[in-house]
Amino acid sequence: MRNKKKKSWKDMTPGQRFGMAVVGAGQIALLIAAQRSITKTPASDIRGSKVLWRAASFINFFGPLSYFLFGRRRGTV
Repeated sequence: MRNKKKKSWKDMTPGQRFGMAVVGAGQIALLIAAQRSITKTPASDIRGSKVLWRAASFINFFGPLSYFLFGRRRGTV
């Protein structure tokens, strides 16, 4: 099996760099949206603990998406 070295920023093409920047910005936007929603939503409208959802929202895309899909009770904003 061949040893593949991870590409560093300088090894990427401009298109790859742009793509990485877009993905990173999207991830940060999701994190901010989830954190804001957790802050503004009453605890009674969130499934589980606010503290646990806050911590989970820091897990890449999976955390914030999980909060928006499963963490809020239906009918809440």
